[in-house]
Order: sequence, then C-alpha cells, then structure tokens
Amino acid sequence: MNVLILAAGYATRLYPLTLTKAKPLLDVAGKPMMEWVIDNLAPIQGIEKVYVVTNNKFAADFESWAQTYEAAHPKLNVEIINDQSTGDADKLGAIGDIRLVIEKAGLHQSDLLVVAGDNLFSESLEKFGSFCASAKKPVLGLYDVGSLEQARKYGVVAVSPSGEITSFVEKPEHPESTLIGIALYYYPKETVGEFNTYIAEGNNPDQPGRFVQWLYQRTSVLTWNVPGTWFDVGSKETLEEANRIFAQFH
Repeated sequence: MNVLILAAGYATRLYPLTLTKAKPLLDVAGKPMMEWVIDNLAPIQGIEKVYVVTNNKFAADFESWAQTYEAAHPKLNVEIINDQSTGDADKLGAIGDIRLVIEKAGLHQSDLLVVAGDNLFSESLEKFGSFCASAKKPVLGLYDVGSLEQARKYGVVAVSPSGEITSFVEKPEHPESTLIGIALYYYPKETVGEFNTYIAEGNNPDQPGRFVQWLYQRTSVLTWNVPGTWFDVGSKETLEEANRIFAQFH
C-alpha cells in the first residue's frame, strides 16, 4: 500500500500565514500539521512509500521538511512530487493531483491510501489500515461533526446497515445528518485506474470527495468511522482552536 498526502493547495483563506508557508507545514500544538497526519498513519502495516504532492511554490520547503522527518523516522520513505502549479489559476485540483502522482510514480499495481495534509487526527489510524486491507473495496473515512450547521460545510453521507455509502451530498443546504465524509480514502489497486476514467469524462478535478460521489454510484464504497478528534483547519480562528484542542494530545 502506498500513501498519498495532498498538499498542493494555496490556502488563501489563511493569508498572510500561508503566503510564505504551506498550510500543512504550519505548526499545530508544537509540530507541523503534516506530522499529525503521518504520525497517525505510520502504525499501518504494509506501507511501501509516502508520497506528498505539492506545488512549485512550496516544493523546496517540503523537500527540506522530508529530509528532517525521514532522519527521525527511518522506517518511512517519503517522496515529494511537484505538480508544477504556481497559483490557483493553474492548479490541477486535488483529483488532478492524485492522477498525476499515480501516473508519474506508476502506482497502478498497489493499493492507495489518500489523505489531505491538513487533516488533524488525535488517534492512530492503524485500525483504518487493517479495515481497508480486509475490505478489498474503496473506503471513505467518516466523522460525526455533531451539528447540522457544521455539516453544511462538508459532504454529508448516508450509509446502509452494512456500512456502504447510499448517499453523498456535497455541502447540502439542509443536511439530513451530521455524518460527513472527510479527506481520508482507501482505493484498492483495482480502483486506482478509475481516476483516469473520471478525468477523461470531464468531471471536476478539484475536491477529492467528488471522486467518491462519482465512484459510489458505480461500485460499492464502504465507510469507516474516525475515532477520537478530527479537525479541519480552514481559517486563522480554527488554527488557533486547533492549537488549543491538540495541545492535550501532544
């Protein structure tokens, strides 16, 4: 299994903080957001390589970070891939970036775990890896935000008794539940090639959840409930809140 971390956005809502530093490299409770992600993925068995896709503006910063991180975590092999974009005008979008890495690194023959580099998890995702390995089907990470008002900001998901997605509505005006899909995905190798199909059909290449919206109508997509605390940093205010919340987990 390979891991792909999405880190090519420009996070303009966090300006001026992200004018000179990529959002996933901003510190939360004493370490970069990226490390909250990777440290919780590291216990998953069978990880071959961790790919980080970023843009031309911050590629050198991620290379520098990766050297330091690998030195402290020699069991993890990290590769930075530059999508060559320079701003919002020429960005590939998250799904475009996933496809780029699959093609550039030749990842068609292995399962792929995809996660956003600004997702904050308080607990290990080892059990997610185990669940995916036994499921042999695509899997979407779910989280209960506990509020219908909050749910309006995300993709709201309904599931069958067996845990399969039955509905996925992006940013609904009137959410039917507080259960949302987050940027944590598992794709078995049989599904990895479908990114080419999705793009070839002219679908929106941004927002990784759109691929799941498209996929679940074609094949069974399972779900897994993320334990502990999950947090999405989208503004300076939520960054400050994340620092307060995650200080207790450091």
